[in-house]
Amino acid sequence: MKSNTPLQILGGLTAAEFLRDYWQKKPLLVRQAFTDFENPLSADELAGLALEEEVESRIVIEHGAQPWEMRRGPFAEDEFSKLPETEWTLLVQAVDQFVPEVAELLEHFRFLPSWRIDDVMISFAAPGGGVGPHFDNYDVFLLQGLGKRNWKVGQMCDSQSPLLDHPDLRILADFQQSEEWTLEPGDMLYLPPRLAHCGVAVDDCMTYSVGFRAPSAAEVLTHFTDFLSQFLPDEERYSDADAVPAADPHQIQHDALDRLKRLLAEHMSDERLLLTWFGQFMTEPRYPELVAGEDMAEADLLAELEQGALLVRNPSARLAWSEVDEDLLLFASGQSRLLPGELRDLLKLICAADALHIDNLGPWMNDEQGRALLCELVKQGSLGFAIDE
Repeated sequence: MKSNTPLQILGGLTAAEFLRDYWQKKPLLVRQAFTDFENPLSADELAGLALEEEVESRIVIEHGAQPWEMRRGPFAEDEFSKLPETEWTLLVQAVDQFVPEVAELLEHFRFLPSWRIDDVMISFAAPGGGVGPHFDNYDVFLLQGLGKRNWKVGQMCDSQSPLLDHPDLRILADFQQSEEWTLEPGDMLYLPPRLAHCGVAVDDCMTYSVGFRAPSAAEVLTHFTDFLSQFLPDEERYSDADAVPAADPHQIQHDALDRLKRLLAEHMSDERLLLTWFGQFMTEPRYPELVAGEDMAEADLLAELEQGALLVRNPSARLAWSEVDEDLLLFASGQSRLLPGELRDLLKLICAADALHIDNLGPWMNDEQGRALLCELVKQGSLGFAIDE
């Protein structure tokens, strides 16, 4: 996707203009970002997903057993008939991993790195339904799919912003409205991180939320240092071979901190290890248990492909790649593989193609490393054979 092409989804802005002027800076309302939008699934189908054990879902009722009552799924079918007529919301996470038509919506957001996209959450709300004024620590695109929803935006927030005392929901105690819009099917609102917002259903409505992965500094430090520690021998420790006699043996001198910083910098600045950790972290599946492969011999894999079978990405898998000197790193569902630079086109194909088949894999069917890689990804579960329905 060219950065200088006007995009309807961005209201005629180019990707470069959107990233420069709006991304992580200010909201953008786009009327009819999707012209004649057709809802990929019905409210009943969304409720059906909330009955499933492997699907993450919640119901928020503004005036339930307590103010802003939250219930966690999976739900029993009769639970929906017991809900009030107004002021409740069903939220279902990662619907793109279970409904291919919802996953197709993400193709419109390829002007952003795919490894940054988290999932598509869908909410159904009865009239007056919402989850209260709140803020997120990540970017989000809010696409209206059914009915109308009123959105208000307010102040920028942070960890010091006062919240209501609630065990499950982070509802702002103070919401300072600055703008307001009512969205209809096909309209979309982009919100940057930490911007207070509040959505309320005007009538029965469905909203598609495209959220993004944004690890916190605490997550980066905690997870990277855990990863890094695997490669450090026990004998590598703080040392002070250049020490001078202590004037006061009870005082920690600043030269000790300098040695400590050098010890940390030596390992924290290892770009190759940082890239390996980051790629694995950002491709970790939301539901690892759904990325399950099958033990398949390479010969059987080739035979299936030669008979016209299609290899497709597991909907729960995440793929990305990067360069390391002359080599390449493929990241697949939280794992990484170092590969020779000659496989660049194959890696790009694996990450981007809707399906892999004998025609687009042709040049690689005779490549030993390419065949081995495809077999590994099937065994791991990131790739699998398409099933005719």
